Amino acid sequence: MTNDASSDAELLSALRQQPELIGILYERHAPAVYRYLARRCQPATAEDLLSEVFVAAIGARKRVVAHASGSALPWLYGIARNVLRGHLRRARGRWSIGGDAGMDWDAVDARLDAESQRVHLRRVLDALSAGERELLLLVAWDGLTPAEAAQALGIPQATARSRLHRARLRSQQLLDAPDGDPPAGLDTLTTLLRHEERSV
Repeated sequence: MTNDASSDAELLSALRQQPELIGILYERHAPAVYRYLARRCQPATAEDLLSEVFVAAIGARKRVVAHASGSALPWLYGIARNVLRGHLRRARGRWSIGGDAGMDWDAVDARLDAESQRVHLRRVLDALSAGERELLLLVAWDGLTPAEAAQALGIPQATARSRLHRARLRSQQLLDAPDGDPPAGLDTLTTLLRHEERSV
């Protein structure tokens, strides 16, 4: 079996001794990791951070444990999350950032498909705790399972399931609130969050 035909789990195991295998993981997963970053910061910044993610992955290769799904994405998203946090901390030192420095709201707003729903969706996402919001976005936007999202966030699976349940309930309550004309139901939120610009 050639390395190109190896599963992610096999590559992650071999990566400990063969750091050059990161190239195969890059080819497979760079587009998804880029989309993850671009949803949370400006696209040009995401391009810069993408290389940092894979450099950090080489440094973390001796500690990697493949997720039960066999996918390398939960591990890579966890690294991307840390790289993004570092970037936002550095940016906060350069500029005065108001609100939640863990989320680039301009990037979120730019990627919402339905302009008329932006206010409602922003209100829902803003009402969630940072942990609930990140978990919901990993599942709804990035397509991870709750177990994979738990690994990416470095939390127990039971915590992820509980947090996701609370996030969905709170989102549903906010979407059903009588102020204005919010979209009906969490399915609308999930559908809009899953929508990806075809150019990304």
